[in-house]
Amino acid sequence: MDIKIIKAPITIAEVTIMAEQQFGDVIKATVDVEHKIMALGGDLHADEEQLLLEAGSAQQSLWGINLYPAKFGTTDFIEFGSMINLRPSQGNMTRGVDNQAVQKQIIDVVHQLVTKGTKRAT
Repeated sequence: MDIKIIKAPITIAEVTIMAEQQFGDVIKATVDVEHKIMALGGDLHADEEQLLLEAGSAQQSLWGINLYPAKFGTTDFIEFGSMINLRPSQGNMTRGVDNQAVQKQIIDVVHQLVTKGTKRAT
């Protein structure tokens, strides 16, 4: 599957289709908390990270997550876990996102970009 950089809202239905085409019930995402965009559809978070870096994102603003479309609207929709998150230089010592403020930024970006609607926003 091609990695897509999401800059405008995408419906949960579209995310569900992408997940089904790749891993079934989950899709990897890398969120740029500075530019408020995300990449979806990589086999690895690192692939998405690389694409965002090439597009001008700063590495310290990128965080890997997993989305579970069937859990949209619940706290289980977003899973904070990726090897790209392991960065002692930023004080993140785990694969998760240890900083609650950064978690909130990620959640805010995902909620801005993934909508309940049935049509893609224009």
